[in-house]
Amino acid sequence: MNRYNRHIILSEIGQEGQDKISNAKVLVIGAGGLGCPVLQYLTAAGVGTIGIIDFDVVELSNLQRQVLFGTSSLGKNKAIAAKERLQDLNNDISIIAYPEPLTYQNTIPLFRQYDIIVDGSDNFETRYLANDACIITNKPLVFGAIYKFEGQVSVFNYQTGPSYRCLFPNPPQKDAVPNCSDIGVLGVLPGIIGCMQANEVLKLILSLGDVLSGKLLCYNALTSSTSTLKIRRNAIIIQSILDKKDHFKEKQININCINEIDEISIENIQLNTQIQFIDVRETHETPKIKGLDVTSIPLSKLKDHLNALDINKIKVIFCQSGIRSKKAVDMLNELNIYNCFSLIEGATEINNYLKEHHKILSNER
Repeated sequence: MNRYNRHIILSEIGQEGQDKISNAKVLVIGAGGLGCPVLQYLTAAGVGTIGIIDFDVVELSNLQRQVLFGTSSLGKNKAIAAKERLQDLNNDISIIAYPEPLTYQNTIPLFRQYDIIVDGSDNFETRYLANDACIITNKPLVFGAIYKFEGQVSVFNYQTGPSYRCLFPNPPQKDAVPNCSDIGVLGVLPGIIGCMQANEVLKLILSLGDVLSGKLLCYNALTSSTSTLKIRRNAIIIQSILDKKDHFKEKQININCINEIDEISIENIQLNTQIQFIDVRETHETPKIKGLDVTSIPLSKLKDHLNALDINKIKVIFCQSGIRSKKAVDMLNELNIYNCFSLIEGATEINNYLKEHHKILSNER
């Protein structure tokens, strides 16, 4: 009662809310610049079980911003060193250290043990791995990122909300985006962003306030300004990851999985989403699709008509049976044009679907 008194006397939290916090299980990926403030405040708040996964060791350059560590921590594994410090802060909760990397083998079973996952990683491979695993295990992902003087916060995969891939479907080219060891970072910035992440975790646990789902909060430390961007859920990408879940441990689904997941069924498409249907059959082929807005570009002329593609939409490509559409997807991926999917069974499937659901428009009446 004394430790959590300032929570309990809040009418919005009370003893019932504190009990929810005490029963919660949160896994934090990375005990670095973002992970340290997240861990510190969740521990102080009394989150009942906290997992820390980090394979890195504490270095002198970390002490500028990773506030859980001191000179006595140098050379120690970060997960273990963080646990030692946090147990002193609150010895009434369970803190589990995983001094290992996050991999395709351990991600799914690990995530299933926790209610909420917090991404404090500093590389894209881990970030996309965590996102895809959260989709498969249906866990909310509290995201944070920093760059020099700017930071971002969001909550992904919450109550059928958008995922990280809905915002950034594919990772950047290797070494295209420098990390803080290359370009530096203002020491207080990860503390600010990490505290925002901890705040989102507590809101999730307590079902309190407006969760940052479907929104990306951007913070600028030099101007002390914030802006919020809306994020749309990409149902096709999310379904594609779920379709690959059986291959996750074998690493057949990886950070570039959107390039590998190139087929989709009409049943997995929401026709009211931002989709461009592209017919790659020759112009003389019949029947044409009635009741659907379609861009016609024969496969043989696709490279010459790239300007007809809408970069802001998901591109569902079809032919008569699904063979040429797969070639089209491969061709576009080689040209670094993503979010392209080949429609299984092609035009036949679309026509059957539209007839079954009575979606033929007035031009056929």
